[in-house]
Amino acid sequence: MATVTITEILDDLRAADEITRRFERRYWLSSADFYELYSQGLLDDGEHTDDFALWAGFYKIKLDREKDLQRLSQERVRRLREQARSGTIRIVLPEPVIEVVPS
Repeated sequence: MATVTITEILDDLRAADEITRRFERRYWLSSADFYELYSQGLLDDGEHTDDFALWAGFYKIKLDREKDLQRLSQERVRRLREQARSGTIRIVLPEPVIEVVPS
């Protein structure tokens, strides 16, 4: 397993979001709706195959990183709540990391 920092997660999310937004503007379709149609094999007409493959890939990265961010955030909240039992919560700045399973 590899580790990933919150900074890496947020950087990946920003990049994936920028790219998926470009495709959404180009094809007038949300990434979620596109991905559902694409996953069902309904969009591959040959004309936009490369765009669709890239869009699907970056959307999958976005979903994976959102899941990683949620996991990291939930773990951090759990630890903060443990701290709260002994008084106030003190947020320290060292960057948290999580282990991720490569896709």
